Amino acid sequence: MPRKCILATCQLNQWVLDYDNNRDRIIEAIREAKAAKATLLLTPELCIPGYGLLDHWLENDVYAHSWEIAVEIITHTDCQDIIIDLGLPIQHHGSNYNARLIALNGEVLAIRPKLDLCNDGNYREMRYFTPWPRGRFETYTLPPVVQALSRQQTTCPIGECALETLDASFTSETCEELWTPNSPHSLYSLAGIEIVLNSSGSHHELRKLHTRINLIKEATAKTGGVYLYSNQRGCDGDRLYYDGCALIMSNGEVLVQGSQFSLKDVEVHTAVVDLDSIWASRTSRSRAMQANDPMVHALKRVKVDNFRLCIPELESMLVKPTPSQEPRYHLPVEEIALGPACWLWDYLRRSRAAGFLVPLSGGIDSCATATIVFSMCRLVIEEMQAGNDVVLADAKRLYGDDAGFSTSISAEQLCNKIFTTVFMGMKQQSSKETRTRAHDLAAAIGANHIDTNIDPMVQALHTLVSSTLDFDPKFKVHGGSQTENLALQNFQSRSRMVLAYALGQLLPVSKGAAAGGLLVLGSANVDECLRGYLTKYDCSSADINPIGGISKTDLKAFIGWAEKEFDLPILHEFLDAVPTAELEPITESYVQSDEADMGFTYDELSVLGRLRKTYKLGTVGMFQHLVSEWNDRMKPRDVYKKVSQPGCWRCSSIPPTDASVGNTLGLRPSPNCIRLIGKADRRQVRDFMYYYAINRHKMTTMTPGLYLESYTPDDNRFDLRPFLYPRFTFEHRKIENLLKKMEEGAAGVDRA
Repeated sequence: MPRKCILATCQLNQWVLDYDNNRDRIIEAIREAKAAKATLLLTPELCIPGYGLLDHWLENDVYAHSWEIAVEIITHTDCQDIIIDLGLPIQHHGSNYNARLIALNGEVLAIRPKLDLCNDGNYREMRYFTPWPRGRFETYTLPPVVQALSRQQTTCPIGECALETLDASFTSETCEELWTPNSPHSLYSLAGIEIVLNSSGSHHELRKLHTRINLIKEATAKTGGVYLYSNQRGCDGDRLYYDGCALIMSNGEVLVQGSQFSLKDVEVHTAVVDLDSIWASRTSRSRAMQANDPMVHALKRVKVDNFRLCIPELESMLVKPTPSQEPRYHLPVEEIALGPACWLWDYLRRSRAAGFLVPLSGGIDSCATATIVFSMCRLVIEEMQAGNDVVLADAKRLYGDDAGFSTSISAEQLCNKIFTTVFMGMKQQSSKETRTRAHDLAAAIGANHIDTNIDPMVQALHTLVSSTLDFDPKFKVHGGSQTENLALQNFQSRSRMVLAYALGQLLPVSKGAAAGGLLVLGSANVDECLRGYLTKYDCSSADINPIGGISKTDLKAFIGWAEKEFDLPILHEFLDAVPTAELEPITESYVQSDEADMGFTYDELSVLGRLRKTYKLGTVGMFQHLVSEWNDRMKPRDVYKKVSQPGCWRCSSIPPTDASVGNTLGLRPSPNCIRLIGKADRRQVRDFMYYYAINRHKMTTMTPGLYLESYTPDDNRFDLRPFLYPRFTFEHRKIENLLKKMEEGAAGVDRA
């Protein structure tokens, strides 16, 4: 008889410790799966309490509450006659486990703990959980809340196992297990298991989806079988955005793919799969020989009596299996437009704030932050018009004007109600161009814009410091030292932070709002954080930062894309503008430039940042890598210590393209040279590590930024490093010795 079944997976926007609403979202997913006639539903990893609890996982309450919610779900009248795979933490023999609970009609069929825990990057699962040993299978004593049910079930199987219904078999592997070299799904395939369920808590990273989909495709293409993938989506209370993209694959082909970015709290996807086609792909003799391995036969099996996964025979003959489709990928610029926008919406509605405030400087970074907020407003309007009642209720609360609110309002109208931009200028330092750009961008997206000067604040601080020290600090263009110059710039930067928070707190009150302040958004990018090119407690200090994990190169590409996609011609002016902090007085012969001040272009910083974090190279390793990569561009000594050249800081040689990171790692000549110099001592590796070391302490105070890039220097838990460094004398001496040997070798070749 033909064996076809309808299987369901989902992506849920869960929130840590939000037990009631997490339960309701799970039950709604079960209702939708049953409405589609699915007989099995997979939910995301640890979906009952939420994934990102961090040290709350050490609290006994979390385990007790999770079981209470699990009981409410499996006994709910809408959750019967379907196998449910739920995620929750459990305690067993004195240890904590990240586990899957498989249930049917109020009965716990089995508990399957996670075998391989994720303990790198943003993940610290080994801090909270214990990995379950492979092959271990025993009895679990259920908690009293389960034993008190009418079934009076006291125990269930726990461990690595497969479940067999009357007509099909399935098993689980959880998130990280897919990414390990020795993934369990290979053994499960050899054991004849037809369906593998993977529940995940996988966060978004630019260009990461390709890797995730390829892993699942390769798993099912080589071993055959059906693979269901469920992932959390949204901001669950931390720096991460979980990007959904639920999947159902069969024999290496994508059958169903969920959306990666959306404001929907519940999204369920189903597919009709042909289980007989799996066996057609498993007929090779080499597979049959490997299937005789004793480890394969040691896999324990739990029988599920009186339940069938498959569609009845006669009905099955009339049902067409879900056809395969090509996987869908967003461009990196689209990921920047959508991921941070969804994260901001979750943060805004869940924090119960009244809106956002951005210090809009007229530069590309704050421009990108403002454009992402506008992208968020566009998504909100789309969801409202699509009938999303949850988004509609949140938008109505934020809009605050019942008479003027409707589903037909524009993104610009919503933006005007919830988004304030403020240009905080200085009479001598701020140019007319940046002030005008800030005003025009705010007008284009509909934001409520404030244009003010902070001269009185800065002058008051200057006067106080001068009288206290009996010393009058001056800018370098007025004859002051570098220390004086930096101190005076910091007066301005820190004054802007104080004013931004004051406006964020008082602006809603001044307009008669009942409650809730504005969240202040930061606009520091990855490359500036790496170099330390920012002031501690300036406008980089904010409540949250949506671009904190994005490189300047990617931000520029995003703005170029948004100019056309969002019909915002004003964005072109930001692309043409030279990045400048505008903290020093403008004269006829001098205009401050970010790249001139840093001694690096943003593209250079992107290269060096990836080598430091993604390639895991220290000072010597970074030098050795670049000597090889830039061999046809510059001499080894120039890579390390000095490049002397006429021209502009931005116009340098162009290193090769590294396709593996999907981005040009090299330098681009600039058409907008504003600061010509005769000779420039430009240090590459040596200066990068010097400035990184002396500014590393700034990362300990940085605003929580959305994680998006693999080389982010986020100090929270992704990039854990000291903030007091030595001078790297050993490393510099080693490089000097290498250079000496290379130069002596080159001289010998020349003489020959």
